[in-house]
Amino acid sequence: MQFEVQNGSFSYHNSTRTILKNVNFDISSGEILCVLGSNGVGKTTLLKCMMGLQKWNSGETLLDGKDIAEIPIKELWKRISYVPQAKNSVFSFSALDMVTMGRSAHLGMFRQPTKKDEEVAIQAMEDCGILWLKDKLCTQMSGGELQMVLIARSLATHPEMLVLDEPESNLDFKNQLIILNLIQKLAQEKNICAIVNTHFPAHAMKIGTKALILNKHSQPLFGLTDEIINEENMRKTFSVQVQIHDFDYASRHYRSVEPLYIVEEVS
Repeated sequence: MQFEVQNGSFSYHNSTRTILKNVNFDISSGEILCVLGSNGVGKTTLLKCMMGLQKWNSGETLLDGKDIAEIPIKELWKRISYVPQAKNSVFSFSALDMVTMGRSAHLGMFRQPTKKDEEVAIQAMEDCGILWLKDKLCTQMSGGELQMVLIARSLATHPEMLVLDEPESNLDFKNQLIILNLIQKLAQEKNICAIVNTHFPAHAMKIGTKALILNKHSQPLFGLTDEIINEENMRKTFSVQVQIHDFDYASRHYRSVEPLYIVEEVS
């Protein structure tokens, strides 16, 4: 799969402010693109525009070289799966029922899930390591558990690309690592590409092969993660001076980001 945004720009009707301007990036099977930016810069809007949920004012999204506007909706959502931010569920479905709903893109109108669909859902839960949750009600889950269920539901569609909106937000350290490790595993073992919105530069450096930085004051920055996420770009993006540390532990290499102090915003 090759997924591209070319010169994407977006502003809301009756607004003089351009939310997104000249966004360009590409991602292929097995790659992970992490999207960074301060609050209100348009990260979630980017996801919606690139998937066609909102229309670009100018520019386009291409899937294997074809404008997604020309791809039938059902076919598009077989290939791309969206994982929104986990909220407390108001539906008293079991985890297995919730994941089985992910098969809807493969079902005809009024068709009920089959035994095969349930088997696919169970496999998706096994891939996520949460089969033990299958009978638990979503209304009784923690944020981390519900996030894993939503990812499993997306996997049940057998997508080529996952789009995740801040999947590790509001989770403790352990659950953050579980989510990040799972995304990386899916890219490496199932050749799925992923686009991940995140507030954490360290998370982007941990799993991202590419990075896209959205900034209110300058053009978007896109490229290889190690080249894009640096101290200067973090300062300009978040108005915070940071220090990036490289270190080895237990024969593995790590990078961390330490925020030092607030700096004046770039005008």
